[in-house]
Amino acid sequence: MMTLTHLKPAVPKHWLIAIAGLVWSTVGGMLCLMAWGWLRPMPPLRIIGLLTTGLALALILHRFMLARIARRNMDRICTYAERGCVFAFQAWRSYLMILVMIAVGSFLRHTMISREILSLLYTAMGGALILSSLAYFILFWRVRVKGAPCPPNKDDLPC
Repeated sequence: MMTLTHLKPAVPKHWLIAIAGLVWSTVGGMLCLMAWGWLRPMPPLRIIGLLTTGLALALILHRFMLARIARRNMDRICTYAERGCVFAFQAWRSYLMILVMIAVGSFLRHTMISREILSLLYTAMGGALILSSLAYFILFWRVRVKGAPCPPNKDDLPC
């Protein structure tokens, strides 16, 4: 008799780390591409100013917000048994936050907010997601390629 646990799409936890990094970097890249689409027709000096400001904001967002979230996610994944559900790369409550962020992004794109401001916001958030995704890839490298154990506490995580 087949139980529901046989239907669970389980993967080794190092793949959960890789999936999280891929999702974060892909979404960050998409946001940056959208911002670039708005920046491209602007004068070069304006583009440089907005990109510089957006990247500075990305560093701040990464350092004080997303790096902590990534650290918590990696710490949580490392506490799992050897295999976990493929959707467990994010905490379940984070899926609600993702939906809210998608809705806010869609709302902002359909407002009268200037594309300059939106490009700044999208560059900041996209850049921060890409920077924060690097910690997932570093941990994946350590665990999968080098064979190191998944760190049991957040002090050993790369971020």
